[in-house]
Amino acid sequence: MHMITENHQIKARKVHFNFSESSVCWMPNDPLCSHIANGINMLLPAGEFWFCRVFNKTLPHITDEKLKQEVVGFVRQEAAHARAHEKAQDFLRENGYDIQDPLNRAHLIFNILLGDKPLGIPFLKGEKLDEYWLLFRVGVIAAIEHFTGTIGQWTLESKSWDKADPAMSDLFRWHLAEEVEHRCVAYDLFEHLLTNKLGFYVSRQVIMMAIFPLFIYFLADFARSLGKQDLEHKDIQKLMRRGFFSFIREFEKTATKTDNLPTIKYLWKATLRWVSPNFNPIHEGDTDQALAYMAKSPAVQYFEQMTVTPNNIPS
Repeated sequence: MHMITENHQIKARKVHFNFSESSVCWMPNDPLCSHIANGINMLLPAGEFWFCRVFNKTLPHITDEKLKQEVVGFVRQEAAHARAHEKAQDFLRENGYDIQDPLNRAHLIFNILLGDKPLGIPFLKGEKLDEYWLLFRVGVIAAIEHFTGTIGQWTLESKSWDKADPAMSDLFRWHLAEEVEHRCVAYDLFEHLLTNKLGFYVSRQVIMMAIFPLFIYFLADFARSLGKQDLEHKDIQKLMRRGFFSFIREFEKTATKTDNLPTIKYLWKATLRWVSPNFNPIHEGDTDQALAYMAKSPAVQYFEQMTVTPNNIPS
């Protein structure tokens, strides 16, 4: 196990976001990167509630008490992330965006294809198959968490969002700081449940071969569904209607220029690090940096500062 620290406890934090002053294109002069981030709001709730369901099923199989507590903390954080991004979905609807098709796709992926019945096929069942399917899904989460953790560290080090909409950037920064904080949990759980070292190494490589392209595809797919509805930026509308690879090329160019999102190249390098037999997510982020952001996050501080008791309410 590679726990963050012996004494650090992963816990969910109460947060409050107010998007009443926010705009859909919340990164200055960068509607493309704004739509990609907004697209994540549609993928995350279904995905993160799915994380919670899968990890709750693993609890009876965890023999390490410290890891079990970390998994419980992870589940609580992911549930909080999902609820916060549901509010961002409401924000998109309020701004006239039809997001039902992407939400339906997210539902299909996480609740049907990756649900309790493998690929949603009802007659595929059996104790051993259920065991393997649970293990596979934990491996999928470990691979996804590699990206959320490395993107989280990128966000902590980036200054580009300092000029972006404060509420929306805080939503992502708080979320991604917690991804850095719990970056080892899914990996440690997968390793704990799959005790054969060679099997663990081969399984996580095979899973990542599928997850990396799918991760990029769905980021692009959800962003394009929003960009096609952008009435303010006609050039973005045109781009979103072009082919997938045209979109990717334009994104790479824009992200390199604005530094508003990590590039595909950045994510590819992170994937190559995963290939190493010596890889461990402990080396992929800085927990102190993540905790330092949470200590100043307006959404977190909103509740931290609400410790007023009846005895100290001003008269």
